Amino acid sequence: MRVAPAGDRRTWDSVDQPTVRALEERARAALGTPWPTPLAHDFARVFRDGDRDTYEQAIWVRHERLARAVALAAATLDPMWLDEVADGVILFCEQSTWCWPAHDDTLERHGSVLPTVTDPYVDLGAGEVAADLAWTDHVLGALLDERYPGLRDRIRYEVKRRVFDPFTARRDWQWLGLDGDVNNWNPWIHSNILVAALLLAPESSSLVDLVVEGLAHYEAAIPADGAIDEGYHYWWYGACRYLEALELLGRPLDASLVAFPHRVHLGGPWYLNHADGPAKPSYQQPWHALHRLARLVGSAEAEAHAAAQRRPGEPVAHETQGLGYLLHALTDADWIAAVPGSSPLPREVWFPSTQVLLARQHAGSAAGLTLAVKGGHNDENHNHNDIGSFIIARDGVPILVDPGRPTYTAQTFGPQRYDIWTMQSAWHNTPTIRGTQQAPGRAFAARDVTVGDGTVSMDIAGAYPRDDIRSWVRTARLDRSTGTVTIRDTWELAPSPGPGSAPTVIHLIVAGDPEPGFLPDGLPYSIVVKELDDPMLSGVWGSRLTRLDIDVTSLGPVGTYELSVSFAEENR
Repeated sequence: MRVAPAGDRRTWDSVDQPTVRALEERARAALGTPWPTPLAHDFARVFRDGDRDTYEQAIWVRHERLARAVALAAATLDPMWLDEVADGVILFCEQSTWCWPAHDDTLERHGSVLPTVTDPYVDLGAGEVAADLAWTDHVLGALLDERYPGLRDRIRYEVKRRVFDPFTARRDWQWLGLDGDVNNWNPWIHSNILVAALLLAPESSSLVDLVVEGLAHYEAAIPADGAIDEGYHYWWYGACRYLEALELLGRPLDASLVAFPHRVHLGGPWYLNHADGPAKPSYQQPWHALHRLARLVGSAEAEAHAAAQRRPGEPVAHETQGLGYLLHALTDADWIAAVPGSSPLPREVWFPSTQVLLARQHAGSAAGLTLAVKGGHNDENHNHNDIGSFIIARDGVPILVDPGRPTYTAQTFGPQRYDIWTMQSAWHNTPTIRGTQQAPGRAFAARDVTVGDGTVSMDIAGAYPRDDIRSWVRTARLDRSTGTVTIRDTWELAPSPGPGSAPTVIHLIVAGDPEPGFLPDGLPYSIVVKELDDPMLSGVWGSRLTRLDIDVTSLGPVGTYELSVSFAEENR
């Protein structure tokens, strides 16, 4: 394994000290206070009122506190931190379940709204605990044997009972992707089980064989262009985990997957955020993991993108990234020494598999306008109904935007998913045609998609569950010479169904107030203000988003509407 045990003092005496000091400051603030307790009534809430976040937050704070303690125990050898580690390990071992409540099938299989301890469910949460305990055992094993004899046996017992045994015995896990429907759960869980197997059960080749078999289903679903239909946010929890698993298995890595993050970078902290991702993710991404993967595949652009996030003199990682990532960053000399530069910001990127275009005015610079457009279909992983939607960024900052997603609840992945406003086409930069929004499902898709230099055109009529939309061709173009983005909609509808029919409206989702250039000339429009009280949204956009609804009904069943956004350099 790449992380050395604490007994290797040549490594641990030279770990990044700013990170150690920051970890210790936060750890001392919590020292002596009660550890968070995941409560039964909070677990049951997902079945009652849909709240899954309250329980999960308690679990994540446990992970973070244990991660700080493990890193500090290895760096300082102070018995105080070993005691903190032992407390955290035992608390995890005594939890009724490591599964997150929204994932557990305890109600379906046992009629229970509380964990069924005799039938553990292997999910993302279970994999995370297994890997954390494995890293703890690996780094601090000799120290724990001396101070807490028997603790490592407890770790092995619990990981075997809760993860290894059910993973091996039960092969109907939906996240395996046996039917070809595979998402980020597959590599996220498999990579954690692989870490746990290699560190806690190295004699068990059958566990590794099952991981390899499972990862093959994810590999089969990866398109040749390296696109991730779940978007940038889930690259870290899917493709990145897959690549790290390949590294542990000694297998070649897919360079196109490594390139995905910098290919969807808008500029600064902003990213193209189709699907369930924020446009401005937390800075606390495990950049060192991307940096290492880029080095392994020899991608100078991906390495530069990761290094651009490095802040010399500041911590190299944070415990919110997870224990494994924290340990890797602390001991990665190349990452610690990385010199920040500029992100590559490619001039133009086209992903044929997902029909996503990103085009900017100048290669290597976020200055001016950047256009991003999405085709595809409405049955993607973490799907939003957003065929034909576009994003326009100025100097790398989105001005016509995709809101992203709110805090997850039971509804998020249930039959009422599209009752959530952020998932609906009316809250993307798309039309609502005769009162009808886009529908979910693979059949609702873009057609006749063509792409050229800074231009993409597609017929989005098929995204709407109506038979009177003969065509709705959306052409989006970035004219680099004039610094202008043009969105041209040309449609042909069947003759109007008559008086009282619902209007046809083109929606523009604006960060802040609509600029004068967004307002239509001679057409009616309305403005809808959406107050944001969910931190997943307000943390990105502030207190509100604004939707401009442009009513194009009067243009008739056959018509054209054009939006032009200019940003000439002399006016910057």
